[in-house]
Amino acid sequence: MSENPAGVEGFAEDGYDEVRRVFQQLVDDGAETGAGLSVWRDGREVARLSAGWADAGRSRPWRADTLVMPYSLSKTFVTLAALVAVREGVVALDEPVGTYWKAYGSNGKEATTLRQILTHRAGLPRFPAGAADLDLLDDAGLRDSLARAAPEYVPGTSLGEHALTYGHLVDGILRAAADTTLGAMFNDVVRPALDLDAWFGVPDEALDRVADLEYAHPDWPEQLPAAPWLRIPHGALDTERTNSRAWRQSVFGAANLQTTATSTAAFFSRLTDDDGPVRQLLGPRLHSELLTSQVTGHDEVFGTRITWTLGLIRDKGKIAKGGIGGSAAWWSLRHGHACAYLTRRLDDHARAAQIATALGDDLTVVGED
Repeated sequence: MSENPAGVEGFAEDGYDEVRRVFQQLVDDGAETGAGLSVWRDGREVARLSAGWADAGRSRPWRADTLVMPYSLSKTFVTLAALVAVREGVVALDEPVGTYWKAYGSNGKEATTLRQILTHRAGLPRFPAGAADLDLLDDAGLRDSLARAAPEYVPGTSLGEHALTYGHLVDGILRAAADTTLGAMFNDVVRPALDLDAWFGVPDEALDRVADLEYAHPDWPEQLPAAPWLRIPHGALDTERTNSRAWRQSVFGAANLQTTATSTAAFFSRLTDDDGPVRQLLGPRLHSELLTSQVTGHDEVFGTRITWTLGLIRDKGKIAKGGIGGSAAWWSLRHGHACAYLTRRLDDHARAAQIATALGDDLTVVGED
């Protein structure tokens, strides 16, 4: 095992020297042990940097094609899968979910809509206590627990990121209404349409590209403000589980997309384009819905004021999404560039925030009115 971090590799065009300097400093200071960084502007990649190791044994240097799990950044791509089903006419944003998923339309959830789910207002920000004994990969059991659960508040009346439940809720709707799964809708429709190097359920031939997650501090899971919403089912923060082949080849939509920094930044760089692939995939109306502010309020899970679109966080400076552990990606509304910082070292968002500052951006989440 090497004791020294793999050096920074890649390129940064003129005007992005400060981004490279900050990235190098994160590695030199030991704040980063494995990460990828990509910046896009005017339809092309202007910075692509990688550093550190992709594995716990420090034998695989991080490369530009290294895949890593960015936790909640995954939810953006769950949203796209749901909106494809809306465009196909098999579900509607404002129809009760119980119209399609009969078991779900009960116990106080009779009027819950897909729009409320996609904007984190469905009242199921965590799995119910009755799911505590279920395995992390028991998809059917976890979906059923949500179908039977009573919401924690009347759907539509409060706000809190559906930290682990988001993907299972959308998967349940797709299974009931579209006779497909979240994994199939993403991998077979969304992924090729957007030319993404990303998977829900990594195929055998790409497993050797996946990075191992590691804690920056042994007590990292307990330090998370959102920890109470992440305890059921057990294992979503356990690197023994999340580094396993079984997890990497499963579909846990709220968290376990595996992707690269370049692919993620490229997606965000085309996100708002009127002639871009996202608009072509969704059509003008749903593309507008995806980008439009839907609700602003205090997020009870993460304890901050947030404006949600359908699956993205928006304010006057950016359209963004991040995940616990430190990965983040955004489109800068002010500066016209996209950036993705994806890491395997689970810590806070200070590293991505420093990269954002070097680009003239601010990752502080501030809800807009």
